[in-house]
Amino acid sequence: MRRADRLFLIINALRGRRTALQARQLAETLGVSLRTVYRDVADLQLSGVPIEGEAGVGYVLRKGSDIPPLMFTADELESLVVGTRFVRAFAGEKLAAGAQAALVKIEAVLPPELRERSSRTRIYAPIWRDEESTAFAARIDQLHASIETQRVLRLIYKDEVGRESERQVEPLCLAFWGGKWTLGTWCRLRGDFRNFRPDRIARLEETGEVFESPTGRNLEAYLQAMRGYYSGLE
Repeated sequence: MRRADRLFLIINALRGRRTALQARQLAETLGVSLRTVYRDVADLQLSGVPIEGEAGVGYVLRKGSDIPPLMFTADELESLVVGTRFVRAFAGEKLAAGAQAALVKIEAVLPPELRERSSRTRIYAPIWRDEESTAFAARIDQLHASIETQRVLRLIYKDEVGRESERQVEPLCLAFWGGKWTLGTWCRLRGDFRNFRPDRIARLEETGEVFESPTGRNLEAYLQAMRGYYSGLE
């Protein structure tokens, strides 16, 4: 567990308590040593968090200084829960793990009535992780990483009838169309923006080249081109 996450959870564990929380309880909850808890609490105190107590006695937040809960409406919270479920079901493992971790943190600081509401939503996105879907999630992670680092990709791509072509592309974004992902790119072969479906990429590798995003072929230009294209189809 990251140190920042531990500090967050320590503060949350102390929220609203009227009795002291023992360091040993915190250590068991966080899966760390007592020494780590003592050090983390001391660091929080030094940073200005109003924690009172000491080793062997327990810890509480100073009276009157409780940290207010996040203010979500029930509908806002349900949207977050549903969004997390969709990310876990359809995105790569990296985004799925991040979404789940974020939801855990949000629910940790919710009032009890909203925390209960978050578990009652009846909108699901079932997760089926067979070998094929696991490999596809890994591909989404790889494409996502290449977008973030601006790495030129070499693709062997199959069109709708199975014909293969080799492309070098500058990956700009990923888009999910309610069942299918597309990779938005600047295609060097065509000298224009092109979309590629990750499930039709037969082979994928980074060339080692880092690309720039000049005006006219960056993400903003891509989105403008797509808006123009799809508005023309209406």
